[in-house]
Amino acid sequence: MAETIQPKAIPPEAILPEAAPVLEIRGLEAWYGESHVLHGIDLTVREGECVTLLGRNGAGRSTTLKAILGLTDRRAGSVRVRGQETIRLSTHRIARLGLGYCPEERGIYRTLTTQENLTLLPQLGPDGMSVAEVLAMFPNLAERADSYGGRLSGGEQQMLALGRILTTGARILLLDEITEGLAPVIVEALGRAVALLKDRGFTVVLVEQNFHFARHLADRHYVIEHGRVAAEIAAGDVAAREAEVGRLLGV
Repeated sequence: MAETIQPKAIPPEAILPEAAPVLEIRGLEAWYGESHVLHGIDLTVREGECVTLLGRNGAGRSTTLKAILGLTDRRAGSVRVRGQETIRLSTHRIARLGLGYCPEERGIYRTLTTQENLTLLPQLGPDGMSVAEVLAMFPNLAERADSYGGRLSGGEQQMLALGRILTTGARILLLDEITEGLAPVIVEALGRAVALLKDRGFTVVLVEQNFHFARHLADRHYVIEHGRVAAEIAAGDVAAREAEVGRLLGV
């Protein structure tokens, strides 16, 4: 009779612990004037994760990023950054906890050169990338280091907006629609950059309309609908739930 081989038990110390949350959001509500936009967002982002916020236009994805930073007219609920409650903190104090924000409108200085744009932001932590490291990540910018921001292409401006927050030492990156309206070759370059940052241990929260771009980068996806989380989908479950994602996104 053949000997039965019993599987070896895995000792508890060999099981890797789940990474600690760096962002814990519970019941987050937000308003612009009298307009109530977020209606109780709940989400968790762990150290080193890339998490996407998906949804249709007007669903509340970008507002979620702004509400995390206190950039809406009013907000309520709980936003914890590395365990610290921030719902009553001002935006500059929240940023100093290590959050870098790349807004949809990019916000670069058009009358300053690429190099000058990369040296303007304050330090939020000790591990900011040098200008040389940013230019090595984005060779297009290296070729335009002395060009004014207003003379850069849309894709180059987006690379500059992302590169600029990397110089601050922020380790939690909030990226809002970084691929919108850009050529496929630029989208690919930005995808490589986000993947590299994740490999280096950065935590990324990515608002995206382009699901095909986001699906290969993210560990988890939150689908936002009418200011609430409609679904949470792990990367490994995307294929099985593709029809559900398509219905929620209208694609």
